[in-house]
Amino acid sequence: MTPRNDNSPHLEHFANHPAILPLAAEILWQAGRAEDDASLLQTVLPMIAEAVEGDAAALVEAVEGRWIDAGRSAAGRKLPMELAAEAVDSESAKTANGWIAAPAMQAANSQVLLVRTKDSKKTIEAAQLLAPLVAESLDSVRKRQQQRRRVRRLEAILQIASQWNQTLEVEPLLEEMAEAATRLLDADRASIFLWDKPNRLLVGRPALGIEGGELRIADDRGVVGQVIQTGNPRRVDATAEPDQVDHEVDKQQHYQTKTLLCVPMRDADGELIGAFETINKTTGSFTREDEEALIELAGHAAVALGNAGDRQRLISANRHIVDQAADSVRMIGESPAIAALRSTIGRVAPTELAVLITGENGTGKEVVAQSVHYLSDRRQQPFIAVNCAAIPDTLAESELFGHEKGAFTDAREARPGKFELADGGTLFLDEIGDLSLAGQAKMLRVLEEKVLVRVGGSTPIHTDARVLAATNQDLTEMVRKKKFREDLYFRLNVVTLELPPLRTRGEDVMLLAEHFLVEFCGKARRRVPKFSAEAKKRLIEHTWPGNVRELRNLIERLAYLSAEDRIEAEDLAFILSPRADTPLGNFEGTLADATTAFQSDYIRRHIEQSAGNMSRAAEELGLHRSNLYRKMRQLGMDPNAD
Repeated sequence: MTPRNDNSPHLEHFANHPAILPLAAEILWQAGRAEDDASLLQTVLPMIAEAVEGDAAALVEAVEGRWIDAGRSAAGRKLPMELAAEAVDSESAKTANGWIAAPAMQAANSQVLLVRTKDSKKTIEAAQLLAPLVAESLDSVRKRQQQRRRVRRLEAILQIASQWNQTLEVEPLLEEMAEAATRLLDADRASIFLWDKPNRLLVGRPALGIEGGELRIADDRGVVGQVIQTGNPRRVDATAEPDQVDHEVDKQQHYQTKTLLCVPMRDADGELIGAFETINKTTGSFTREDEEALIELAGHAAVALGNAGDRQRLISANRHIVDQAADSVRMIGESPAIAALRSTIGRVAPTELAVLITGENGTGKEVVAQSVHYLSDRRQQPFIAVNCAAIPDTLAESELFGHEKGAFTDAREARPGKFELADGGTLFLDEIGDLSLAGQAKMLRVLEEKVLVRVGGSTPIHTDARVLAATNQDLTEMVRKKKFREDLYFRLNVVTLELPPLRTRGEDVMLLAEHFLVEFCGKARRRVPKFSAEAKKRLIEHTWPGNVRELRNLIERLAYLSAEDRIEAEDLAFILSPRADTPLGNFEGTLADATTAFQSDYIRRHIEQSAGNMSRAAEELGLHRSNLYRKMRQLGMDPNAD
């Protein structure tokens, strides 16, 4: 057969060897049409064995320090790898036991043509001529293979990247990236490590196969740490380099890392932001081609992450910070009522049951809601609190369910509601009894169908928020009077957690007082004073109409205003003394100041007399509930505190 013109220069070496010139031409022709290196060797090695009157031919090559069989003409024969090594070392053909080993002497490869023949003297010259030709042909086929694979991978990467750019949420995007890497590189696992540089941590998310989907390690640990510190990619074979793999992580996860590929991730400005890692290639070791593909993929991943959202927000929303928040939410107290409440919370929190929290104002209903959240499986997701009483009826639907741009006069842009913001987490609806009947109807539908529609919109939006509700009102009485929907009441009241008033909790008063005193003295940067016996007695005997909030405010004032190292009963006399009929007494100040003080005191007294029921207090004051809240804000009072 006639060789292709682009291969003809290689035949010049065979001009003085007419006996093997046709074979050389055939090898080059086969190289031009072979689909892969294996098919080429399966075709040409038997031809070589037959041409030199031998019974076997093979090509072996050194890969990462080991000799491997690239292809052979006949199975069942042990190849003389040591003879091949001697031929490469001496850069000349070697013979032994009927085998001829002819080195290809290619600059980039250590390849040897092995031929088994009875007449080694006759065959050795032909083998020396054919070895470089076979190596060149094999190299050209492999380069063509590599180019085709690169084109296919680039097409796959571009398709993957286009899908990524349509994903706006970071968590699903990270999962898509990791899964795409495992498919593209035939790997078992993948992780994207984002660099929390200030804290010298690497946050691996999602760590596929890792319980919880997250892995946190120091930024100088293991192969990933090396990539972060050097900015260079790394390929590791654990069998050859066992010390390079962090086996502590393997032990924790009952996993064995055999091969690993890790490349740096950089943003559009070239700043190192993390690393992309794949583990355990299913078809052997990771190659340079795999490395190039993952580098390309990491570049697109960095762009997609930048488009999807704030990288720092993702890093900071981690288990460490959540654990700190959970530790700060504690129910202080040893009274039987609090111990029983704590036990119930522990049983209810891991479930998806709806919870209704009841109790007087100031008893700590939001603290209970936070405890339920942080003890649940949703602790990594948002906790969103809403005071239903503080939302005007006209804005309640927009606040809870969101609105689209132009939905009403002031809707200058689209905005998600509280249900959307709490998706996957917990939504705490405080003072649920003050929600209008229209708002109650829409909330019931969302709770039952898990789907909402923004004001001014038509697209259904799925929400998976666990709802915890709280009230200081008697909802059963409100249901009887048709002021609260019965179906919503039963939907919210699957489990009831009732908070006892502080006046019934005995020695818990001092536990809380001392806890708050340590907290506020730390903020005030002063030594923590001690309570005298008389001061303790005075605190315990007080009726605490404002419950825990009243105690907390009292201790805050003492921490900042008392100057002594000991708190006496007289230090509490003014704060805890019964109010006179004239609340201003010997007030000194302007008429405007006196008016403000009187109104504040007057409103506070009615709220306390109503046990924190804002609707009842507003009715006694002759005001609409929303006007009462507006007045409190004008006076500098906190209308949203629980």
